[in-house]
Amino acid sequence: MLIRKEGKLTYADITPKGVYFNRRQILGAIGIVGVAAIGGKVVSDLAWPETAAHAGAKLNVTVKSPFSTTEKLNTFDDITHYNNFYEFGTDKGDPAKYAKNFRTSPWTVTVEGEVKKPAQYSMDDILKLAPLEERIYRHRCVEGWSIVVPWIGYSLSTLIKLSEPNERAKFVAFQSLYDPSQMPLAGRAGIDFPYVEGLRLDEAMNALTLLCVGMYGESLPNQDGAPVRLVIPWKYGFKSIKSIVKIRFVKGEPPTTWSRYAPTEYGFYSNVNPSVDHPRWSQATERRLGEILKRKTLMFNGYSDQVASMYAGMDLKRNF
Repeated sequence: MLIRKEGKLTYADITPKGVYFNRRQILGAIGIVGVAAIGGKVVSDLAWPETAAHAGAKLNVTVKSPFSTTEKLNTFDDITHYNNFYEFGTDKGDPAKYAKNFRTSPWTVTVEGEVKKPAQYSMDDILKLAPLEERIYRHRCVEGWSIVVPWIGYSLSTLIKLSEPNERAKFVAFQSLYDPSQMPLAGRAGIDFPYVEGLRLDEAMNALTLLCVGMYGESLPNQDGAPVRLVIPWKYGFKSIKSIVKIRFVKGEPPTTWSRYAPTEYGFYSNVNPSVDHPRWSQATERRLGEILKRKTLMFNGYSDQVASMYAGMDLKRNF
């Protein structure tokens, strides 16, 4: 059963965006605010605006997350002007240019497949499923660059548990919105749309897998996957699917956009692994946006303690 709206509420400013550019201030700025228990469920005091574009609206609920790194953040400008979002162009600066008028309200995410409780969620519903957390994650792109971002959301497992997957559900498939009228450059990308991705059920249930609705204290900019996306920090960036409209629980491994396009280059798992090179370049090192020198790539992007057990006994060069 979906959570019903109890009326619209307004956004209130929290930490100014500039504070996020100083990591010492970050740790003191994160706190638990504006959360109440209603009918035994934890509900935030936030409602999604139903009018105009809401990208950049302040999010007034944050929870300090134990999963956050203390590494220096990339700037907001870095993260919003160097993007892969092929629906809006293939150059890194294209999404910021061409996603400005992308319509993200109203928005519905459909949950279906091998579940006992299929449902359709509005953004109001999604925001009320759990208290919003800020999680500062490091990320590694398959192309060789990396970033550190303060995302806002909560573990995808919250929604999965509400859906009650049945015993046949072994994988979770995700689908992005594809609207050619809003995404005319997608036809030049050379890949099939809508964009699709997938995870094993245990990967989707891992506490690190974030259902993300914002970053830097605000709702997601259009070019960064508004209004709702995944963030999976131990996998290469293309696994963190943007602008989700469908979540489907399935029996077998679902197709994914990049592994369908080039299966020898982009495997289903796509775990960050410095010992498995891309056929056209090494994955042993990476360059953080804004830095000149390269750094060593970490196994599972540095999240081994949280995720390595899921792959015990697997050949990670074969299952790349």
